[in-house]
Amino acid sequence: MRISTAESAVMEALWRTSPLAAEDIFAEVGAGQAWTEATVKTLINRLLTKGAIAAQKDGRRYLYTPVIARAAYVTAESESLLGRLFDGRLAPLVSHFSKESKLHPDDIAELKALIKEMDRDRR
Repeated sequence: MRISTAESAVMEALWRTSPLAAEDIFAEVGAGQAWTEATVKTLINRLLTKGAIAAQKDGRRYLYTPVIARAAYVTAESESLLGRLFDGRLAPLVSHFSKESKLHPDDIAELKALIKEMDRDRR
């Protein structure tokens, strides 16, 4: 399932707190994006159509909850990015960022620790 950048702002609000009504989602993301309430409602409807969120009637309004977990979304998006840009390989991605943005020493230490842990797990 493809979720646009705009739709992901709504999803992030719902992943942080749910269920939320449309006006709550608007209050959380609308001003920061300079969106109208109608724009937020359009994004909600798109996400409903895609099956990314569910709606439950609550009196005269609906409450929205995410159907897909954030971790599953991040995994799918990460795999899609790797597939599209780096032939499914992680090393070229890390190499690209190391050359283009000069990895922070904390990032390098974290990567080294991850590699060490992976090596230990494979033994």
